[in-house]
Amino acid sequence: MTGEPARVRQMWHLLEPLHAVLYYAPEAFEEAAALGYDTTERWASYFAWRAAPLGAAADAREVVRTFHSFAPAMVDGYVPDVWATAAPDVVLAARLRAVDRAYRALFGDRVEGAEFAEAAELARRAAEAAAPGTPGDLMVANAPGAPGGLGAAKDSRALSGLGPANSALPWPDAPHLALWHAATVLREHRGDGHIAALAEAGLDPVEALVSFAAVGAAAPEVFASRGWSAAEWGAARQRLRERGLLAADGTATDAGRELRAKVELRTDEEAAAPWRALGEPGRERLAQLLGEPWLEVIGSGLLPSENTLGIGKV
Repeated sequence: MTGEPARVRQMWHLLEPLHAVLYYAPEAFEEAAALGYDTTERWASYFAWRAAPLGAAADAREVVRTFHSFAPAMVDGYVPDVWATAAPDVVLAARLRAVDRAYRALFGDRVEGAEFAEAAELARRAAEAAAPGTPGDLMVANAPGAPGGLGAAKDSRALSGLGPANSALPWPDAPHLALWHAATVLREHRGDGHIAALAEAGLDPVEALVSFAAVGAAAPEVFASRGWSAAEWGAARQRLRERGLLAADGTATDAGRELRAKVELRTDEEAAAPWRALGEPGRERLAQLLGEPWLEVIGSGLLPSENTLGIGKV
């Protein structure tokens, strides 16, 4: 891949690990435990951390819609119960404490330095250029397999998706926290566009995972974390085979690979506006500044080597 889509995807690859520290760092689990969440497994805190910008009005149906890849039965096990443990505003404050502690553990005193401040300023400029809602918002709300569609939304933040919900939050003062917040806004903005692209392709949530596994993004076992049953996974495989997108052995046909390539290209197009607004010199400088922190996060061993996003493979 070359040109603008390649540059847009490069920035996602650089920023995603800086965002994802929240879901894996021991400091984040300590903060979650202090709020009262069960941290013997990761999902209670994950749903709390990620859904908090949507507000307490976001019930299980809304989280299914905006997260997209999780089975409704799995989401039901955590939402809205997570808000009985801690209100969203309390969770939002705790997640910044978690990121502050995790970043200081990873990067030390450099979080106070000039390079982090410069990176934060550039990333914020890009994040502030993210549109308040992607052109695909209505498709996202009415995507195949999105329970309730528009009727599931309980407030304007939830209706718009995770990108606008995070954009609506106050910016942290500390540069390293502003960098993390910018990374979060940008990755959720991209995610909203990705859901729209999947809807355009006629892929429901479980079909999206099956088709992604079929092109080798990750092993099917990795996607089991999203809670779909063997029967649901098998039914999605059958639907994709009937569309000529999947071979009998579960791998993608040429048509299936072509469709996934179109989805990823459309996702890059939906995510491009912030980087156009920042400009090529600013994007290149930010990529340069993110290189060393990216290597340190990857080298820390905090993040799984194989992930449901397919980073490094698509």
